[in-house]
Amino acid sequence: MDEDLIKLVNRLQDTFSNLGGELDMPQLAVVGSQSAGKSSVLENIVGRDFLPRGQGIVTRRPLVLQLIHTPGGDEWGQFLHLDKRFTEFADIRREIEQETFRVAGQNKGVSRLPIHLRIYSPNVLDLTLVDLPGLTKIPVGDQPSDIERQIRTLVLEYISKPNCVILAVSAANVDLANSESLKLARTVDPQGRRTIGILTKLDLMDAGTHALDVLTGRVYPLRLGFIGVVNRSQQDINVEKSMPDALESETEFFRSHPQYRNISHKNGTRYLAKTLNQVLMNHIRDKLPDMKARLNTLMGQAQQELDSFGDEAIYGDANQQGGLVLRMMTQFARDFVTSIEGTNVDISTKELSGGARIYYIFNDVFGHALASIEPTHSLEAQDIRTAIRNATGPRPSLFVPEVAFDLLVKPQIKLLEAPSLRCVELVYEELVKICHNCTSTELQRFPRLHAQLVETVSELLRERLGPTSSYAQSLIDIQVAYINTNHPAFATATTQHLHAPPAPPRHPPRPVSAEPALGATTNGAGSTLGDDDAPGTESADEFPPGAHASHAHTHASGARSVSGSSHERPRAKASPRPSVAASMRAAQQHAPAAPANARETFLNYFFGQNGPGPIGATAAAGGPGAGGGGAGVGMGDVVASGRDVSGGDGALRSGLLAGKHDGNNAAYDMKSLGKHIEAVSAADGSQVTMREEMEINLIRSLIASYFSIVRQSIQDLVPKAIMHLLVNHTATHVQNRLVSALYRPALFSELLNEDEGLVAERARVKALLDAYRDAFKTLSEVSLKPT
Repeated sequence: MDEDLIKLVNRLQDTFSNLGGELDMPQLAVVGSQSAGKSSVLENIVGRDFLPRGQGIVTRRPLVLQLIHTPGGDEWGQFLHLDKRFTEFADIRREIEQETFRVAGQNKGVSRLPIHLRIYSPNVLDLTLVDLPGLTKIPVGDQPSDIERQIRTLVLEYISKPNCVILAVSAANVDLANSESLKLARTVDPQGRRTIGILTKLDLMDAGTHALDVLTGRVYPLRLGFIGVVNRSQQDINVEKSMPDALESETEFFRSHPQYRNISHKNGTRYLAKTLNQVLMNHIRDKLPDMKARLNTLMGQAQQELDSFGDEAIYGDANQQGGLVLRMMTQFARDFVTSIEGTNVDISTKELSGGARIYYIFNDVFGHALASIEPTHSLEAQDIRTAIRNATGPRPSLFVPEVAFDLLVKPQIKLLEAPSLRCVELVYEELVKICHNCTSTELQRFPRLHAQLVETVSELLRERLGPTSSYAQSLIDIQVAYINTNHPAFATATTQHLHAPPAPPRHPPRPVSAEPALGATTNGAGSTLGDDDAPGTESADEFPPGAHASHAHTHASGARSVSGSSHERPRAKASPRPSVAASMRAAQQHAPAAPANARETFLNYFFGQNGPGPIGATAAAGGPGAGGGGAGVGMGDVVASGRDVSGGDGALRSGLLAGKHDGNNAAYDMKSLGKHIEAVSAADGSQVTMREEMEINLIRSLIASYFSIVRQSIQDLVPKAIMHLLVNHTATHVQNRLVSALYRPALFSELLNEDEGLVAERARVKALLDAYRDAFKTLSEVSLKPT
């Protein structure tokens, strides 16, 4: 039965090597420096030349060598990776070299992937040896620069295992204190309980020196002792000296040497093989209880892993497939809803997930996007002036037209549309991510079922994306469709603007008149203005009450001689305009009683209802250009209201007057209008009047106030619409959609088709569990009685 121990371990080692088991088998690992004679020792034990030879590092992959004693006379070798029997040991050497090159490459690098070789021979004892790469210090040739670290790590990986017996090979002609193998073995076996020292090259020691003290354990004590061997020299290999002859020469060396002849029976290759065989069997016997305990643990782990894959018999039963599919559908829908609501048991504590990410979109992403929109950022003064002029049509206007406000505020409201639609898209993307993350260990076994569940929910989300986006867009269109200036919040803002303290009067600079005679008077009475128009000198005395009556009479008769609009400018070259404050004071003196509602007062005041407004007051108060005594505005004082930027043809070149130039230069200079005409801007040299500045600031203030109201409404309504139309609707109907789309008996077999990799993994774990059980049963039957 003791001889069967090694065979049992070999069989378990092969099985677990193929299946990837974690059971550490008792084995012998050969460790030594390069050229210490490791390969020669193994060849002497086998009695055959079968290992690669050469300069530098030759063994670059671990070689697991299993020696199996056979009673017959035939000898052969067999690799675990090849189903072929090798009877020529030279072929074995070539296969080792080719397999090393295939995995480790040609650059002298090493690999931890072992080569498994069995040798069947009547001349060997049952042994399991692992030949490891030789220890080196300096990379030579094309060896990697970290070759020392690679080999050291690989060797430590094997000898660190408690079930490994270390064969530390050292050359006798080198001081034992410099032995790399003993130094490395001491790091993992400091007491020397599982280390066997092997001294090679005893025949190459200097004359007069010997290693008797080392072999007897007086220099470096080891529990398993030192064994000396004499390998074939390079000359013996060159002349092809046979192994039996080499063993006879070794025996004669120890028998005839004056220092070693008393211990010759405890040295030599034959004694080494017997010792290793006995050490390995005793080691296996000592480790059997630990192996059985480890096997028991591994069987429990393998059984648990196999249970996690599920029972394949249930998946193939047609009577149970429907219930299985329905259960996984329900679990998937429940995980989807709980992830959104934040009640999932597997909720993350490291980052936002599920519904918390949707709230982050509503509050942070969408909220910041709306807050970053500046309502009047894209509106320049020129745009506002142009809108006001276009809104008045061909008639000059006394008041700011309300159409201009509508025209300007609607494009600004449209700026809220893109963030709203993007908010819908972001929430949709998060719901799709939540859907993909809803999985379980059981569901992962069925990739087709999981893919169909995700696709069905994604299709439901896509169906709701369109209506949700349309509704979000309609919220913007609703705000644009009706500009509600009677909104309570808008009325409050306008009231605050009305009660704000008036700005100090500001006069535009008086340009130098090219015709002083024409600008000397401002009305028919011939009133002359001097330097009294300086700031702070205006008073109600400058505008006599008669001027109001005259202006009122003029409007009553329908004769509009002067308009305070921006289309027809007064003569600003020689006469100043009164300040806005003075105009408003004058208007308040002659205006009827104000309504009780401050909101109506303010809006009507500027938009032309119930009261003359500041512009009318200015004109009625005898402002610049106000007619007096029938005097009108001189033609030299016409102020440009626009600029033709595209040019036009002369009137006499085309049209009714073509070819009829009769010396009338005035008619000839009236050119046809071009395609593009823009309002005159300050950059063109036209000074913005006080009226225009007041109109621009008013429009800006009203747009900002109304846009803020709409923005707050959109920030509140869009998330509500998304939750109702997309999130809540999907969570409510996801279960019904899954059942109606996938719960069909004809689809059960296809949906429950397991992943091929998972099937293969289940088969591997099942085979590994069976191997553990067989090994445990075999070890339980082994006799623990020592021989």
